[in-house]
Amino acid sequence: MKSTFLLCSALSLALGAFCACSKNNLASGNREEGPGDKSVTAGTEQAGDISIALGANAWLTQSVAGSGETVTAAGPANWTNANAVFSAYFRTNTTGALQVSLRLKVPSGSSKIKVTVGGQSNTITATGSGYHTVAAGNFTLTDTGYIKVDLQGVSKTGGYFADVSDMIINGAATTGKVVFVPNNADVYWSRRGPSVHLGYTKPSADITYFYNEITVPQGQDPIGSYYMANGFGQGYFGIQVNSATERRVLFSIWSPFSTDDPNAIPDSMKIKLLKKGPGVVTGEFGNEGSGGQSYLVYNWQAGKTYKFLTQAYPDGQGNTIYTSWFYPPGATNWQLIASFKRPKTNTYLTGLHSFLESFNPEKGYIGRRANYGNQWVRDISGNWYELTTARFTGDATASNQARLDFAGGVSGSTFYLRNCGFFGQYVPISQSFTRPAGGQQPNINFNNLP
Repeated sequence: MKSTFLLCSALSLALGAFCACSKNNLASGNREEGPGDKSVTAGTEQAGDISIALGANAWLTQSVAGSGETVTAAGPANWTNANAVFSAYFRTNTTGALQVSLRLKVPSGSSKIKVTVGGQSNTITATGSGYHTVAAGNFTLTDTGYIKVDLQGVSKTGGYFADVSDMIINGAATTGKVVFVPNNADVYWSRRGPSVHLGYTKPSADITYFYNEITVPQGQDPIGSYYMANGFGQGYFGIQVNSATERRVLFSIWSPFSTDDPNAIPDSMKIKLLKKGPGVVTGEFGNEGSGGQSYLVYNWQAGKTYKFLTQAYPDGQGNTIYTSWFYPPGATNWQLIASFKRPKTNTYLTGLHSFLESFNPEKGYIGRRANYGNQWVRDISGNWYELTTARFTGDATASNQARLDFAGGVSGSTFYLRNCGFFGQYVPISQSFTRPAGGQQPNINFNNLP
């Protein structure tokens, strides 16, 4: 997983093709051919049509065990089961009539496909082995925000229902601002969804400890979620949902050597493990920077509050030592996750932040939320400071407004972050929030930390 603070610039370049599209700015969103198909049947698109690539804007939202349906860069694929549902999303700020068409091909036979928008359904019959445009129905939108369009197979005479590359929309409901990912150039990031962050305002003193708490509300913990509590200039520490049966507490430190391949790091620049807690797995990571990683498989639960503590200090020999501890509800002692030595580094804790991300692109349509509370830091002289102000920011998917399903702010006594799920009211990024001060510093016996 990434620290989106450090990677934001790189991601902005990678995601530069994303935009929020309106009727007069659709050049990058229009597609004249089906992906990879040179013999496309001429379509029937009209002036004002908005073409939405399903490879970047659709998900398999109802799957069937043992069936092979999926979404590729070209759109829905292996569509054989009538119980499977693909859902495409776009956002509009106007209501009224909506015309929907599909650019598709049916390699053999004919297929009946049900198209549903806001509880209104229409069934179409499609044939033809070359990509062409088929009118899918006229609908009425009575509300603005994100609109979900469901595609479900009804019957077929061929091997599978269809290849659908694009959904084409028009009508009064599209005359305002329409938001979607306009091409398939960065399918992976758009399907993961926007990541959002809290950048805490810290005192000018040298900070050696960072304390934070996370509560994930019940029902807000889908697979592929990373709730990062303690982020800093060289690493991050938080909890994940890795699968239906596995959850982790994760602590990672980047190498000062810039590479996505951990095998390329010279020995003199490698992160060195100093110690780890019982049951903790350690190793290296890559793909989003490289470095040392540690994790504890731990079945943390939504609805409960977990505490996180991270320490950093220079060792006087050109290295910095980073250590993190975890405190679950009902515990009597802090649990050591790991302690790492980072070479060619001479710093205390800087760039303190938290973030929320979806790291599974197949789950990027499912929403998640977390509350981040009671942030404190301790300086090298033993003084505690409460952190009550945070800057709300987002990654390139959010800042380029390719997707607007993100939010952040203050909820009661805590900060909160929310992303994905295609909900209606988003909160603009690049603004600061202040939570109420609690005034009660953490009660930690540092001499007893493992």
